[in-house]
Amino acid sequence: MNRTQDIRKIKLGIVGVGSRGTGLLQELLAMEDVEIAAVSDLYEDRMREAAALIEETGRSAPGLYLRYQDLLNESDAEGVIIASSWTSHAEIAVAAMKAGKYAGMEAGGASSLEECWQLVRTFEETGTPCMLLENCCYGREEMALLNMAKQGLFGELIHCQGGYEHDLRDEVASGEEKRHYRLRNYLRRNGEIYPTHGIGPIAKYLDIHRGNRFMTLSSMSSKARGINLWARENLGPDHPAAKADFAQGDVVTTMIRCARGETILLTHDTTLPRPYSRAGRVQGTRGIWMEDNGSIHIEGRSRPHEWEAFGKYMEEYDHPLWQWYRQEGVRGGHGGMDYLCLRAFIESVASRGPTPIDVYDTAAWMAVTCLSEQSVALGGNAVSFPDFTNGGWIGGSSGTSSDYDGKYSLEIHSNA
Repeated sequence: MNRTQDIRKIKLGIVGVGSRGTGLLQELLAMEDVEIAAVSDLYEDRMREAAALIEETGRSAPGLYLRYQDLLNESDAEGVIIASSWTSHAEIAVAAMKAGKYAGMEAGGASSLEECWQLVRTFEETGTPCMLLENCCYGREEMALLNMAKQGLFGELIHCQGGYEHDLRDEVASGEEKRHYRLRNYLRRNGEIYPTHGIGPIAKYLDIHRGNRFMTLSSMSSKARGINLWARENLGPDHPAAKADFAQGDVVTTMIRCARGETILLTHDTTLPRPYSRAGRVQGTRGIWMEDNGSIHIEGRSRPHEWEAFGKYMEEYDHPLWQWYRQEGVRGGHGGMDYLCLRAFIESVASRGPTPIDVYDTAAWMAVTCLSEQSVALGGNAVSFPDFTNGGWIGGSSGTSSDYDGKYSLEIHSNA
């Protein structure tokens, strides 16, 4: 018997099939219950390549659209994966919600507070959800830490750190050749331009919009030297990137203070030589975890003033979702978290229910970028964080994600 005949197909569209969009497409094509109904990209060759990948799996050819508006108006997709350039995410998501299609946006920061408010208002007007596809919220380590925090292992949380520390000099310097939008952002913007890998998991640890919220933000940026030097030495002194005046500082640090008094430190560090890290740290009244040395110290369990390896704690406090996932078989990119994040979105589309990362989360996490740019321009002065929930956070529920109780939930309730 052909099992696929008994499975309801979820029809999705994809806007943007560059490197990341193609990676997501390949993840989706491994799922029996997903049909790619339509593809949109500004480049025809990328659309043709995506269509070929789809047809190689035996699926029907998708509709191809140079204009995302035509995909939204003409296709029968139930949801849309948005993997286009950062500055187009919100615009496309707003249009998708207005068309009655669930919007799943890839990671990236906002260009303005207004576009964050547009996301919120459109959801509230249409009732169609928008989910930031922040895969790091679904990492095994991050989900174990969430479980540990909610079970009180760290005591009362005081301070968290996160970020994006990734040597991207080749990608940025070769942006014109690779048709990659990151180059234009680095030339013209200066701030925490890629915050959500760090802030997303931290927001869940700290109950943001569920009894807590971000209050103020302050950012400072270093000078910019890394890309120029790398381009001179690797692409030649006459390459445009070797001579360009980059606005984006090599290292940007951002501090956020929360309503309950916790502080958050984010670091953006992508144009100097370094190994990859998300710079994680969780610290409370009973202990501390540090990503870069892979270690933990818990008062009453660890030897005084000594670190322990984190591995045994991750096994003990493995999130229930990851316990199931490891039994079923981890699959997909970025250590398996891409699959979980996409499945969460697909489950919500299928049920026509809420998403585990809601529009209020999405707006707040993306807003870090434009607020950071403002603070850097003001010499590091603190700027106020909007309350996208209009007070909903006070009651402990911002809107939809707290109502999500599906298989891919990020919620953990304390046993205390």
